[in-house]
Amino acid sequence: MFSYRHAFHAGNHADVLKHAILIHVLDYLGQKDAPYWVIDTHAGAGLYRLDSDWASKNAEFADGVGRLWESADAPPLVARYLERVRDYNRDGRLRHYPGSPWLALDALREHDRLRLFEAHPTEAEVLVSNLEKQGGLALRQTTIYDTDGFEGMKALLPPPPRRGLVVIDPSYEDKQDYRRVALALKEGLKRFATGVYAVWYPQVQRRESLELPRQLEKAGKRWLHVSLSVRKPAADGFGLHGSGMFLVNPPWTLAAQLKEAMPWLTQQLAQDERARYTLDSAEG
Repeated sequence: MFSYRHAFHAGNHADVLKHAILIHVLDYLGQKDAPYWVIDTHAGAGLYRLDSDWASKNAEFADGVGRLWESADAPPLVARYLERVRDYNRDGRLRHYPGSPWLALDALREHDRLRLFEAHPTEAEVLVSNLEKQGGLALRQTTIYDTDGFEGMKALLPPPPRRGLVVIDPSYEDKQDYRRVALALKEGLKRFATGVYAVWYPQVQRRESLELPRQLEKAGKRWLHVSLSVRKPAADGFGLHGSGMFLVNPPWTLAAQLKEAMPWLTQQLAQDERARYTLDSAEG
């Protein structure tokens, strides 16, 4: 399934939720001197031009990060996210958007490592090119694999420092991805039970999308689940009306940050009266 290109969706409401959370997790991991790894199963191109043909076709970022761009009253979780995105747009114009790999690279210290999987041949090629432009330390810290991330992540677990974040966020164009995500989380925890796992999923009108969070709850004893719906589902059954993040072994600080941020974020990103959020957790 190679039709999906993340550049179409870069900076949309789903990216806002996902990346605000990932930045918090990375900041948390960096509080200890001990090294950590970040493993991303579906890395994409890493960095996106929002004025490119791909991103500007539907301009999904306009109803995502674009709505927040000039906010001065964002709660801490979102303010930190905007700070990181603004680092890529120093002239104040929103033209560049960092994906998960670039947000991770920014957070890494010299002894931390990044492992990226991207099976889409074009995306992998762009990812390599983008990384080469970073040069130096980024090249030494990062390894890119142009193979299946679900299978590839297993060989890297547990990472040598026994600390790390595993990001699992396929496109879900193939409905088998839902099953593979649940299996990857279960198998990952067998190999690396203490790792932080962050699973992104879309809210679409598919039975598998509704069932996935309940399946993920069975995998770990300590988890956090947050979802954001920005509008009611489309009448034709197509389109992304929201998304969710499911974390196993989340930072203990994350729930309170989300409790403060989600009402504000829902209000800012709402596209109709059906916008809402959910926030649940289990301590095991």
